[in-house]
Amino acid sequence: MPRASYFKPAGVPRSVLDEVVLTLDEFEALRLADFEGMYQEKAAEQMKVSRPTFGRILDSAHRKVARAVVLGTALRIEGGPVVPARGPGGPGRGGWRHRRGRGWRGGP
Repeated sequence: MPRASYFKPAGVPRSVLDEVVLTLDEFEALRLADFEGMYQEKAAEQMKVSRPTFGRILDSAHRKVARAVVLGTALRIEGGPVVPARGPGGPGRGGWRHRRGRGWRGGP
């Protein structure tokens, strides 16, 4: 899970802001590709999705973050049920798994 799940411009009341919602899959794609510097093929393997699907998830995440920054909207990170995963990653570093529809997402 991300350390914080809500970001907004300073000094603007939350009640007057539009929101952009970033899913946990999109958050994980950003973390792997942009923060960890992982190549898309390796990141896709880790997320258990195809490379083209990973690319689409990452593109969607980039557009949402850009929208929030450019337009000054709030950015909320949310998703379905998340459970800690076992393994060396630990929570917040790929050590969580997100249950969505067809299978598990995220984590090692």
